[in-house]
Amino acid sequence: MSEPRRRIRFKSIAILEAVIILILTIALIWIAFIRGRDDAVAANSKSKGTDVRRRAVIEKEETFYQLDGKKLLMHDSSLGEVFVPVYADVPASTVDVNNISMRNGYAYYTENGEVNSENGIDVSEFQGEIDWEQVKQAGIDFAIIRVGYRTYGGGVVTYDEQFRNNIEGALAQGIKVGAYFYSQATTADEAVDEADAIIDALSGYDITYPVVYDWELVSGDAARTDDVSVEALADCCVSFCERIKDSGYTPMVYQNKTTAMHKLDIPRVKDYDFWLAEYSDKPSYYYDFKIWQYSNSGNVPGIEGNVDLNICFEPYGGKKADKADKSEKAE
Repeated sequence: MSEPRRRIRFKSIAILEAVIILILTIALIWIAFIRGRDDAVAANSKSKGTDVRRRAVIEKEETFYQLDGKKLLMHDSSLGEVFVPVYADVPASTVDVNNISMRNGYAYYTENGEVNSENGIDVSEFQGEIDWEQVKQAGIDFAIIRVGYRTYGGGVVTYDEQFRNNIEGALAQGIKVGAYFYSQATTADEAVDEADAIIDALSGYDITYPVVYDWELVSGDAARTDDVSVEALADCCVSFCERIKDSGYTPMVYQNKTTAMHKLDIPRVKDYDFWLAEYSDKPSYYYDFKIWQYSNSGNVPGIEGNVDLNICFEPYGGKKADKADKSEKAE
């Protein structure tokens, strides 16, 4: 065979091999795409059965530059007054702080001359045995009860010693009940485990207020969460809340103002109700919140020692407490 023909043959073979490789590559990519689409589960999918619990598909997007030009002025212990930009796509609070009043140790929110809020507490085994009949008579409408916690040293998921007594005692008196888990999760998988623990514990109870993810930085001691990244914290929030929502409850995130503004990726958790902890006469948190924890040193008959006090601006669980009775207490 002459040299020119040999070269033409080699070129033809090389071109054919390249075409075959390209076709195989496209086919493999297509197969992978189809399988991935079929296997994916939407984050807000609902379980078809009570024993089926799905994991959230965590979708991430850059949120740092989603700003509207506004800024918030805050106070820093080292820098004094500082400002942070406002996220344009995160709903702002609609609570008119001028409508909040304090009477007899409780906060009330009035609209058009009527009380449009409910009084609540959150409790754990640290409050000991509670006389729920006295708590009800004291004007408490709802209670958010700690069901469990993860230890900040060993990371062991543990149930609160009083959670059943507290849930059953509150419900027996007609007090609306929510629940929370004190998390020390460092990964999304651990947050799912915590969600499963609280879902199992709440089975059979009439839970009308939210089921809350309470993740806190531990001050004054070393904790397993000291170095958790902003991204990991958001992953934990989403994983817990989606698991809770998939089980039919209303998910909620609890944070104090400082941690929320500096540690929480707010745009990633904007679709979940928020419970604000800010101990002051008026809340100053810019973004939307449904419950405000305004004191950690409240006194309520039936509870020995101090207890956290809360006000809910958009009451859960249907009919609100009797407005006439509440209005009289607020005067």
